[in-house]
Amino acid sequence: MSRRPRRNHTATFKAKVALAAIKGEKTLSELAEQFDVHANQITQWKGQLLEGAVGVFGGEAKAEPAAAAVDLTTLHAKIGALTLENDFLEGALTKAGLLSAKR
Repeated sequence: MSRRPRRNHTATFKAKVALAAIKGEKTLSELAEQFDVHANQITQWKGQLLEGAVGVFGGEAKAEPAAAAVDLTTLHAKIGALTLENDFLEGALTKAGLLSAKR
């Protein structure tokens, strides 16, 4: 028995199937047969839709930007300090003959 190749469903298709499951007009097995998807997959999509529905109405499921505000002055100060340190070390190593002056 050959296996069917893995299918990738669009978000629109998933939403359509999940909404049909939420309506409850047909059983899961009927929906699985209609949309040619396993019943467990329909249940997962239904759960994801219900969890994500809170975000539509401004609930706590709304994703906040992961990047925190970066203090640019602190970063510029750190860059300046590292540049100064590199310049000092380059001069010291050049005087000691451990670094070629061709840089």
